[in-house]
Amino acid sequence: MTSVKSSNIGYPRIGENREWKKTLEAFWSSSISEESFSIEMKKLRLSYLKNQQEKGIDFIPVGDFSYYDHVLDTAVMFGLVPNRFNHAGGKVSLSTYFSMARGSAAAHACEMTKWFDTNYHFIVPEIEDKKPELVQNKPLEAFLEAKKELNIHGKPVILGPFSFLKLAKGYDKSHFEEILQTFIPVYVQLLQELKDAGVSIVQIDEPVLVTDLSDDEMDVFSRVYNEICQHVPSLEIILQTYFEAVTHYKELISLPVKGIGLDFVRGREENLASIKKHGFPSDKLLAAGILDGRNIWKTRMEDSVSLLHELTEYVSVDQLVLQPSCSLLHVPITAENETAIHPEVKAALAFCHEKLDELTLLTKAMNHPGEDSSFLLQTQDEAINKLKASNLRERKEMNELPSKRNKVFADRFPLQHEKWKLPVLPTTTIGSFPQTKEIRKIRADWRKGELPHSTYETLIREEIKKWIEIQENIGLDVLVHGEFERNDMVEFFGEKLEGFAFSKNGWVQSYGSRCVKPPIIYGNVSFSEPMTVKETLYAQSLTGKPVKGMLTGPVTILNWSFVRNDLPEKEVAFQIAEALLNEVKSLEHAGIEMIQVDEPALREGLPLKQDKHQHYLNWAVEAFRLSTSDVADTTQIHTHMCYSDFEDIIQAISDLDADVISIETSRSHGELISSFEETTYDKGIGLGVYDIHSPRVPDEEEMSSIIERALAVLPSRLFWINPDCGLKTRNEKEVVEALTNMTSAAKKIRSSITIK
Repeated sequence: MTSVKSSNIGYPRIGENREWKKTLEAFWSSSISEESFSIEMKKLRLSYLKNQQEKGIDFIPVGDFSYYDHVLDTAVMFGLVPNRFNHAGGKVSLSTYFSMARGSAAAHACEMTKWFDTNYHFIVPEIEDKKPELVQNKPLEAFLEAKKELNIHGKPVILGPFSFLKLAKGYDKSHFEEILQTFIPVYVQLLQELKDAGVSIVQIDEPVLVTDLSDDEMDVFSRVYNEICQHVPSLEIILQTYFEAVTHYKELISLPVKGIGLDFVRGREENLASIKKHGFPSDKLLAAGILDGRNIWKTRMEDSVSLLHELTEYVSVDQLVLQPSCSLLHVPITAENETAIHPEVKAALAFCHEKLDELTLLTKAMNHPGEDSSFLLQTQDEAINKLKASNLRERKEMNELPSKRNKVFADRFPLQHEKWKLPVLPTTTIGSFPQTKEIRKIRADWRKGELPHSTYETLIREEIKKWIEIQENIGLDVLVHGEFERNDMVEFFGEKLEGFAFSKNGWVQSYGSRCVKPPIIYGNVSFSEPMTVKETLYAQSLTGKPVKGMLTGPVTILNWSFVRNDLPEKEVAFQIAEALLNEVKSLEHAGIEMIQVDEPALREGLPLKQDKHQHYLNWAVEAFRLSTSDVADTTQIHTHMCYSDFEDIIQAISDLDADVISIETSRSHGELISSFEETTYDKGIGLGVYDIHSPRVPDEEEMSSIIERALAVLPSRLFWINPDCGLKTRNEKEVVEALTNMTSAAKKIRSSITIK
């Protein structure tokens, strides 16, 4: 009997209680040996497979587990280690692997940037003069382990050659096809070894298929897969896409692969239209991504069943494989223990385990339609309908707010220069200082009611005072209070605004062991009372230098939250902007007139298709301006962005009309600076001069070289000196040494330049 199958694309790495993170950090701190590390990681890996097995998933992914990042895994699997790490060849050691990710005393880390339009960061491969070779077949090892330990005949997951090379750097892009050809025999060898070991089906991820590939690029893609499939004809390959609709559907379905994975959440209308126009081959599987792998709301079963019935007009039942729209890496593990969330909100939540339950339910409903299935599907939708009808989601009217400053920057700049009297090349930091175990314990004890509020405030103030003194001793020009009262730059504000809910254990991976717990925007967002004024005012009272007020911007709060799915994102962003404007004005009224509104996620939210860019940028820029425009001309608005490709949104960055913007540039080794050789930027700007995500402390000379290159294309009178990002993940010694070198570099260059 033929039937619909279920499949998962990828499973979260971090564990229900962040066991993965804790094991990693214990190893990095030398608290456990490499042997103990490997044993603990294996336990986690197998437990994840067992969870999926118990859920009844037919095609369970193997090889999606990683010690840090799956793109980095692919690079080291092919021996692509940059020359600066002095790798002798062969299998890459764990120490070299982590040095590539985090840097070392001898070599800076590989660049890190956003995985398409998500908040997950991947390590950018560097090709250099290397020719790929299979030094370790990681998917094969994962397959054999699952088979031996759990009797699971897994589905190996591999990042495809085209996407891998597209995401890489360190080679002449005009030779893309030529270099891509060197990967074909390596992938053929990898796949042949899988086939010889008994693998029957393989998932090859090619997410670049949803980007704006040209016809010529698609021709290259087709030639590569025709050649690969020719060498391993009996291995069933599913080409997996996600995050959008595919660009070249007709060419894609003509490839000699066993199946095509399409996203029917974010790319539903376009992918469905392509199937209706061009049909779907009768000899292929359609891996239909029908559950949202990037948000945490339950799936409306009525809509999903309707979509599946529509698909079965073009695809037979035995061709259908049901799955999430993308890897579940982007959602928390389970909502089962979230007892503190409002019951109506919790009832509508679906984290990873709940989504796998939904997947099983839909698969059974398709295979065994009838009254029982209908009842279960209707029960699933009741929670969604109840929340929708609740006053928790009553739509509110938006107020008219100014989205333009009174004066243009050229007229504001002299007024601000006269007010602040800062030296040329002023130095500052991005906002946060080290979040030590002691600080985290103070916050945790206070939240649990085990520490009196007065004692908590005293301890936080002591830490603020300590770091104000450190900043003054280092010689920074503009100071920050350090954000010791804050758990996370989005969660902190969400807790103080209306319309947010918070999970107890809803963690997701951002980069490496860095996990975040995104707030859940379930209702209307609004301002209640000042959120940051008290701590900022206290810090300002300790120094004669300006202290920046520190806020997270509306687009970042939106993009780094799990957002209600019953309103357009633009409308939610404007609600957040109005709430933040109240905070900006509260700071200004209290005398804090240098205010930083961070938007690190602005570029991340840019749609993957060019024709959708401008609509997004228009409302994203407007949301920022709504939150920052209604201030005095002398109030200086800063913003910050980090770890993204900014070259294609330089104009939008300028349109934000912030007086000063700071942008990451050290991991990309100044590559962003080349953008300013072609584009004039006429506002204050700071390009980060050292990488805060690495424990490595660069010396004064290294930072000076980045500053000097930037000053070749940017006016010194508008240039600021700062680290790449906040310093919460670093220790005190690293921070003091690095900032001391940074200020020394700034002072040295300051004394020798001509102001322009």
